[in-house]
Amino acid sequence: MAAVIPDPLDHHHHHAPSGLMRWLTTTNHKDIGTMYLIFSFVMFLSGGVMALTIRAELFQPGLQVVQPEFFNQLTTMHGLVMVFGAIMPAFVGFANWQIPLMIGASDMAFARMNNWSFWLLPPAAILLLGSFFVPGGATAAGWTLYAPLSVQMGMGMDFAIFAIHIMGLSSIMGAINIVVTILNMRAPGMAMMKMPLFCWTWLITAYLLIAVMPVLAGAVTMILTDRHFGTSFFNAAGGGDPVMYQHIFWFFGHPEVYIMILPAFGIVSQIIPAFARKPLFGYASMVYATASIAILSFVVWAHHMFATGMPAVGQLYFMYATMLIAVPTGVKVFNWVATMWRGSLSFEPPMLWATGFIFVFTIGGFTGLICAIAPIDIQIHDTYYVVAHFHYVLVAGSLFALFAGAYYWLPKWTGHMPSDRLGKLHFWCSLVFFNVTFFPMHFLGLAGMPRRIPDYALQFTDFNALATIGAFGFGLSQLIFLAVVVKCARGGKPAAAKPWDGAEGLEWTVPSPAPYHTFEEAPLVK
Repeated sequence: MAAVIPDPLDHHHHHAPSGLMRWLTTTNHKDIGTMYLIFSFVMFLSGGVMALTIRAELFQPGLQVVQPEFFNQLTTMHGLVMVFGAIMPAFVGFANWQIPLMIGASDMAFARMNNWSFWLLPPAAILLLGSFFVPGGATAAGWTLYAPLSVQMGMGMDFAIFAIHIMGLSSIMGAINIVVTILNMRAPGMAMMKMPLFCWTWLITAYLLIAVMPVLAGAVTMILTDRHFGTSFFNAAGGGDPVMYQHIFWFFGHPEVYIMILPAFGIVSQIIPAFARKPLFGYASMVYATASIAILSFVVWAHHMFATGMPAVGQLYFMYATMLIAVPTGVKVFNWVATMWRGSLSFEPPMLWATGFIFVFTIGGFTGLICAIAPIDIQIHDTYYVVAHFHYVLVAGSLFALFAGAYYWLPKWTGHMPSDRLGKLHFWCSLVFFNVTFFPMHFLGLAGMPRRIPDYALQFTDFNALATIGAFGFGLSQLIFLAVVVKCARGGKPAAAKPWDGAEGLEWTVPSPAPYHTFEEAPLVK
């Protein structure tokens, strides 16, 4: 076979295509990652507007802003939009951008499927948000869509079911792509135990997604057939069991919690060694801890159901299993702190967000441990204590880590350094207002204020007013981030190939911004 000599003029494949068709038809992992990130931020802002409407209503007792029916639609849609529209797609965006760069791959394994898995999301989002405008409005069954409410809702519920199906399909395709990319496309010399931790956490998360998204699809399909095809899976009037829905939902829902936090652990595990300027403490134990969390997440689902009249033996089992999951999580926190110990620390915005994450996420972990104790949980179940707990895990966990990752990799994405001053302002405003919003909710819950109510007794007034002021401060703080990203994309101080001193990994060996095609020849990892 004669070697094909490339024509020196034939270099069109190095240029990024332009215009609308570039974004519609792209199979480039960087373009698709960017679209995921933009989509998730738009959904984050729309979910945030819902949250602020909820908080405006709760500023004072009595009904001020919205009717109770619409209030319940808002609480449901805020949860669905934030979980399925904001947090999950944002992490998939990070995976798309970073995993090929980190493992020395030229792109994701299934490039066309990658495009499709993104373009399923906008129609699903339109279905979900459009359900507000159908007769009867959006679903108001809570983000968990518990039967019997979900069986009785109007057509907005059907819109939500279809949107969840489409988003689930997108998640499964993205997860398959990530698994195959990581297992088959690593650069020569990169053994599994040499992979960056972000790749490890995403590999494990992808397996979780493949395992549990079909369970959610099954649960919402059973609701659909109960609603329209005369079945009685969850409809007690026909001999169905509403509690069975909770079992099926939480078998998905608990691993889902870890789907939203494991990639965050990965991001933080990349950033802390970079700004401590020393290797991550206990790399192998971090990998095993991540796998342990994922495995244990399948056997603790019914700790969400202590109030359903579960037998004492069941309560004891789920209580101990839930406490056990705190061990590998504690290993991670210990390793991050040990990495920082006697490191040469500097606190640029990525490090601020990462340390803020450790501090506030740990509080969320402790409040979760309290919810794990069955007799206490029966008292605080469905109160604002639970709302406080999961926002400490999801906002201070997932969201803070996403911001940390954005500030860390923005130089690689845009070729410009993000504003240090604005990044620090964004962090401190978010940290302060986040705690002002959610810390008082622990006290409201302990005092007995139920969640998902548009009106409340007078004794809850002061903490609710405080939480609302914090929520508006937190919401407005996110506009600073928008300014940082726009400013960074348009220009600013040019970034070096390796803008952070202690950063390690293949992604820092390519120029900033990363070229449209990277690693056309696989690098050799020593």
